[in-house]
Amino acid sequence: MSGEQTVLVVGATGRIAGLVVPELARRGARVRALARDDAQAAAARRRGVDEIALGDLRDPASLRAAVRGADGVFHIGPAFVPDEAQLGLHLVEAAVAAGVRRFAFSGVLHPTNGLANHASKQPVEQALYASGMDFAVLQPATVLQNIAGAWPAVVEHGSFGEPFSARSRVARVDYRDVAEVAAIALTEDRLAYGTYELAADGMPDRHALAAAMSDVVGHAVVAVEPSFEAWRRTVPLPYTEEQWALLAAVYADYHDHGSAGNGVVLRAILGREPRTPGEYLRELHREAPRR
Repeated sequence: MSGEQTVLVVGATGRIAGLVVPELARRGARVRALARDDAQAAAARRRGVDEIALGDLRDPASLRAAVRGADGVFHIGPAFVPDEAQLGLHLVEAAVAAGVRRFAFSGVLHPTNGLANHASKQPVEQALYASGMDFAVLQPATVLQNIAGAWPAVVEHGSFGEPFSARSRVARVDYRDVAEVAAIALTEDRLAYGTYELAADGMPDRHALAAAMSDVVGHAVVAVEPSFEAWRRTVPLPYTEEQWALLAAVYADYHDHGSAGNGVVLRAILGREPRTPGEYLRELHREAPRR
């Protein structure tokens, strides 16, 4: 595709999807952010986006306006909302109607594992397969960026807790690597029509992560196993009870089965080694505010 490409990014102000913005800009794309209101639009501009499209995933008419003239769309669904699938379908339908060429969807690793919030990704994947667009379905593992909220407790109290077994092995990925894959899919042809499981190598349990944290902070960090309710009280998420229940089911599944994945696909796409948990932790510690 010649000339500057315009890509609509859903979640451009978020801590996860926002990582896609600089990757697209680095490849010369013009980034258009979907924003619900003026405050979100201002935050998106601070992130460095070029255009704002005011709209809402629950308002199909606003989506049709948002995608008009776009060459590509990046979509990630809002976490644990009961109508997540329908929101994705609204955007796919709008993109098809507008003649959008490329669509990158950030879903989840193992969407068929029986978890309700994982299953909500499947209708969006199915719609993309039938859309006629050059789609790329990204299926990232648990993102390392989720550790950032626990970092003060790691540094100050020497403990790292998640509400499932400390022996459960969980594949993880630095979402900056996922963002790079998304940007490649939206600006090049080579990832068209693919579904990609994205993880770093290894499936560290919490004891292994705590050992890596110990090396980074310079004192002992222990892995702890809080109950879900105790952990929930420490996490400032604006979730409804239904959303909390969906998250609890994810962690119960991690407790029983872990979450498996490997770095083969991510390494092949990037042409380099994926970022490791140790690399992420070192950067997190360097950049964390000191008290």
